Amino acid sequence: MKKIFLLFLLMVPLFVMWPEIIMAQQEKKGLHLDDESSRKFDYYFYGAMNAKALGEYDQAIDLLHHCYALDSTNANVLVELGTFYNVLQEKNRALDFFRRSVSYDPDNYYYNMMLAGLSKELGMKQEPIDIYQHLSHLYPDKLDVRFELANAFADAGEFKEAINTLDELEKNTGINEMIAINKFRLYSMMDEKEQAFAEIRQIIDKNPSQPRYLILMGDLYLEENQHQEAMLYYERAKEIDPDNPALILSMVDYFERTNDKQAAQAELQKAVTNSSIDVEVKLQLLTRYLAILQQSQQDMRQVNTLFETLFEQHPNNAQLNLIYGNILLLQEEKEGALKQFEIYTASNPEDPVGYEQQLRIALPDQDLEKIKEITTEALKYLPQEPQFYFYLGAVYFQQEKYLEALSIFEEGLANATMRNPIVESEFHGQIGDLNHFLGNKEKAFESYEKALQLHPQNLPVLNNYSYYLSLEKRDLDKAEQMSGITVKAEPANPTYLDTYGWVLYEQGSYTLAKIYIERAVESSKEDDLSAVVVEHYGDVLFQIGEKEKALEQWKRAKELGEDSPVLNKKIKTGKL
Repeated sequence: MKKIFLLFLLMVPLFVMWPEIIMAQQEKKGLHLDDESSRKFDYYFYGAMNAKALGEYDQAIDLLHHCYALDSTNANVLVELGTFYNVLQEKNRALDFFRRSVSYDPDNYYYNMMLAGLSKELGMKQEPIDIYQHLSHLYPDKLDVRFELANAFADAGEFKEAINTLDELEKNTGINEMIAINKFRLYSMMDEKEQAFAEIRQIIDKNPSQPRYLILMGDLYLEENQHQEAMLYYERAKEIDPDNPALILSMVDYFERTNDKQAAQAELQKAVTNSSIDVEVKLQLLTRYLAILQQSQQDMRQVNTLFETLFEQHPNNAQLNLIYGNILLLQEEKEGALKQFEIYTASNPEDPVGYEQQLRIALPDQDLEKIKEITTEALKYLPQEPQFYFYLGAVYFQQEKYLEALSIFEEGLANATMRNPIVESEFHGQIGDLNHFLGNKEKAFESYEKALQLHPQNLPVLNNYSYYLSLEKRDLDKAEQMSGITVKAEPANPTYLDTYGWVLYEQGSYTLAKIYIERAVESSKEDDLSAVVVEHYGDVLFQIGEKEKALEQWKRAKELGEDSPVLNKKIKTGKL
């Protein structure tokens, strides 16, 4: 049985009304159960609904199948099974259950709506029309049914029928925006443009002092590339409300479509500096203005004076500091950007965004002390955020303060909210590495196991775990299997190639080991070539009888910085 998750919370909540449905169901056509079967049916059905309410979906569906075995004509059981199979993506099976539920209870509003919705989802044209027509006759007061009927006609390409349905709906509701816009779209698809625009004019005539309908009409003309007509309606809206944010955005659209970038910028600049416009609207407009500058590849520094005006108008709005910091980052003004982010975090210490933006600056520069300062401050207010533990622990790790790093990662596991298993796996992987450096080998291996249980494809953990097992000369088959996954995933990664080669070496497969370690050397950039990899290459060359070449590689490893007693002895004696 597949596991069914909380997606069922989004389903039509039939369980809220199921006692009433059961009573009503007894009056519908279907099997007549004897008393014993009826008691069993009720027991199973009530149990299924309770299990569903408790989220025990596997048990619920099993109990429903028991009900189905007793009475395969019960519409409520059929629709419940259909709902389960719909969520399980067994759409055709769900459709069959919904159809059968409607056949046994043809006037049930909810069952018909569920059948119509699924048949529409599956691309059927006529069946949704038939269902909505049936429901509109049964429930003439349910206006949403007629709206769905109009949509079903439109989906089937029957635009005239769709418009007629909306006309009938309009008689009940009066002229309203939603119906008018839908009729506009339908007339447009029928290439009856004048009739399409007449629908919107009706709304304007009914609401002459409402600028949003004038703006809407302008927008619709703009979509049709009728620029002159669009501007006429925008001008009428401007006479009523010149500072209307929607109008300003529409005017920007207009100037962009007519390739007048300067006018678009001027419109936004004027709005952003207008003290009578709400700051939240300004932020929306400002974002649009910045997008125009980026799209047209203009110098972003021209907005700096604009921000000076905004800071004067709204000195306590830290959101401006956050946006300005991002703009300065685009200008590669890191110091100024950092200052803006610091101002933002001072005002919003419980918002992780400010600290994260600061880290965007500090991390590439590997400014360890600054990273430590940012993350330490962040954790005072955000102990539930795992990323700050991770970066702080990484700083201590890089500084070779392994005990401090271990403490931070363990604290993160204990306190942070791990929003997905991959993040939690990374924490266990780091703890494993730290324990290995500290000589706690068994604890390291335990942490690696936990990491892989959470994320079996965690490549760094697979690599380190397999390498350290090879150093211990234990579980080599397991090490080879884990390392093989990393090489398959990243066949040009020198670290993974070397690990796999070394595991093969420890297994005594020297020829195969040479192939992989040689590829590790060849895949390495000259300035990133690892002395350990080169020493391994020398070892494997020695084992296959190429002793002179082995000595060359050992000497090369020493030149690269490896200076262990073992390596020095190999160079001195020319042998392992």
